[in-house]
Amino acid sequence: MSKLTLYHGSYEIVGKPVYGMGKEYNDYGRGFYCTEHIELAKEWACAEGTGGYVNEYQLEMEGLKVLNLSSEEYMVLHWLALLMTYRKIRLTTPVMMQGVQWLKEHFLLDVEAYDVIIGYRADDSYFSFARAFVNNEISLEQLSYAMKLGRLGEQVVLKSAKAMEQMNSVGAESVDSTIYYAKRKVRDEEARNAFFKEMAKEGVNGIFIRDLIRGEVEPDDARLR
Repeated sequence: MSKLTLYHGSYEIVGKPVYGMGKEYNDYGRGFYCTEHIELAKEWACAEGTGGYVNEYQLEMEGLKVLNLSSEEYMVLHWLALLMTYRKIRLTTPVMMQGVQWLKEHFLLDVEAYDVIIGYRADDSYFSFARAFVNNEISLEQLSYAMKLGRLGEQVVLKSAKAMEQMNSVGAESVDSTIYYAKRKVRDEEARNAFFKEMAKEGVNGIFIRDLIRGEVEPDDARLR
């Protein structure tokens, strides 16, 4: 693909992303976070319950180094290791501390080596699912199931100055919070409800973080996929 159409939801119009701006504790560290799905971007624009804007861009992909976490060579544990590295999370139990350490040792990728990252976005519900896995409350199978709930969209993150230079603004439109804040809440609630329904059916089978910490399942085990 030579060009990618992207959308960024925000409380303001962003004509051109600036390298070095943004929060360090986003899912993949500091960068400019977008999506290919305009409806999802509109929800993000109303994250605080107030109106905002959806900004549209064309990204020239020529010469950019892309890390696609949705490709077959990666798995949910790669995403989880990054999430545990960049997002703020309270490690309240010994198993959480050991679990995060194990994930970083075996699955942490160097995202700073890439211009663009494509992967899951950890909205509130998905972050809680990830935290539950690291605390040994749910299995890897349950976590993988949870990532398919609530119409979760991938996000595209620009990490380098080169990527931002190749991003061209198309325009922006206002977003009505009375519509899209409600849609965001419904999507989150649907994901949680479906997940808890699934958990009620499950027993204690599956791979848990404690199995990984103990070495009962090796990092290259096919079951992790």
